Amino acid sequence: MNDPSPPRWKPSIRDALFLAVVAAVVITLTLTGGKHTTKSVPDDATHRQAKTRAACMACHGANGIKPQPASHTKNDQCFLCHFQPTTWKR
Repeated sequence: MNDPSPPRWKPSIRDALFLAVVAAVVITLTLTGGKHTTKSVPDDATHRQAKTRAACMACHGANGIKPQPASHTKNDQCFLCHFQPTTWKR
């Protein structure tokens, strides 16, 4: 009862190309994923009072003093992207 061993896997050019593409994607995401590109909250008296989305939207809503651009995300958590200055007491 000699069972022949299964054939060994031999990588082909196609396998090497697939691995190269996966490596390129991982490297690209690693090198570019940590950049913060949104504006921080200004460090002034008006913005120090803003603690909620409703407070932000009082000025940055559609009828506010400085409305958000139309392309702005509709996220309900302003401080997830727009960091508060580290000098603020939370």
